[in-house]
Amino acid sequence: MVGILGPRQCGKTTLAREYIASLHSRAPSGRGPVHYFDLEDPEHLNRLADPKLALEPLEGLIVIDEVQRVPELFPLLRVLVDRTPRRQQYLILGSASRELIRQSSETLAGRIAFLELPPFTAFEAGNLQRLWLRGGFPPAYLAKTNTDSMIWRKAYITALLERDLPTLGIDFAAATMRRFWMMLAHRHGSLLNASELARSMDVSQPTVKRHLDILSGTFMVRLLQPWHANVHKRQVKSPKLYVRDAGLLHALLNLPDIESLRTHPGIGASWEGFAMEQVIHILGAESAECHFWATHTEAELDLLVVQGSRLRAFEFKYSSAPKPTRSMHSTLKDLALDRITVVYPGNDTYPLTPNIDVTNLVALAGGAP
Repeated sequence: MVGILGPRQCGKTTLAREYIASLHSRAPSGRGPVHYFDLEDPEHLNRLADPKLALEPLEGLIVIDEVQRVPELFPLLRVLVDRTPRRQQYLILGSASRELIRQSSETLAGRIAFLELPPFTAFEAGNLQRLWLRGGFPPAYLAKTNTDSMIWRKAYITALLERDLPTLGIDFAAATMRRFWMMLAHRHGSLLNASELARSMDVSQPTVKRHLDILSGTFMVRLLQPWHANVHKRQVKSPKLYVRDAGLLHALLNLPDIESLRTHPGIGASWEGFAMEQVIHILGAESAECHFWATHTEAELDLLVVQGSRLRAFEFKYSSAPKPTRSMHSTLKDLALDRITVVYPGNDTYPLTPNIDVTNLVALAGGAP
C-alpha cells in the first residue's frame, strides 16, 4: 500500500489519475484492472457502505481518494492486504496527516508507505515571485490575475473551515477557528506562546493545542520543534509556528499583490517561512527531521535538518546582500557545524566566509547542497 497525503487541492487526485494512465500506456494489455473510489462522491460512498463486500472480490490496483472521510476502512484494509496470494494493491489519498486519520498508523504499520505531496514548489514553478505571493496551490498559482488568485485562496480558507474539517469529525465554530488562524498568521515565524493565544481567544490552553493540532494535521500550519544541543547555554524550548503556504498566509493578512507585501512589516517572516518550506521539500526532509535552534542569548538558527548523522543548517534573509553575523559564528561553534547556507531572494551564489555560503532557491532546487 502507498498513501499520498497532502492538503486539499494540492494535486493528489491529478497525480493518481496520471499514474493510472501511465500504467496503461506502458503496458495496456499486461496490467490488471484499476478500481477508483472517490469518497466525496455519494455514489462511491454508497458502494462502500459494506466495504468488505465491495472490496474483497476486487483484483488489481484499488485507489481510494479522500480516505480520511471513512477512517474505519483501515482495519479492513489490513486484513485484505495480508491475504495470500496477494491479488490487490492499494493507493490511498488523504487530506489529513497520519496522526489525524485515526487508526491508520497503528493498523497498517509495516504495510504502507506514506508520501507527502506539497503544493507547487520551486522545482515546478517557473516564477518564484509569483509562487511566493500566491502560494503553491495550482488554482492559486495559475490564476490569470492576482485578484482571481486571492478570491480562490479566501474561498479555500472558507471551504476548509466550514466543509472539510467537519468531515473529519472535528466539532468547532468555524468563525472561532478563522479568528484563531488569523492570529497565527500575525505570529508567523514567532515562538509559540499558548498561554498568550488562550488569553487572546478567551479559551483554555488545551483548546489552543487542539486547534493547532487540527491546522497542523491538515497541512495548514507547521510547528517547528527546537533542537537541543549539549551546550552550556540556556536554550529555547518552545516551537515556532508558520503558516505553511505563503499564499494562504498572504490571504489571511490581506496582502493581494507584491507591492503590499513589500511594504508589510512581516515581509521578512513571510520570506523565512516560504523559503523554509521550499528547502524542506528540496531536501525531501520529514517533519521530524526539521528543527530550529536558539539560545536565550545571541545564537539562533532558522532551520536545522537532521538526516541521520548529517546536520544541514540554513538561515533565511530577506536582503539583497546578506552579511555574516555574530549569531552565525556562534552557532557554527556551538553545534559543530561544517557550514551554514544563507538563502536569500537574489540571483547570485557566493561564499561569505569559508563556512557560510549565500545561495537562492533556484540554485538549491537544481541540486540539494
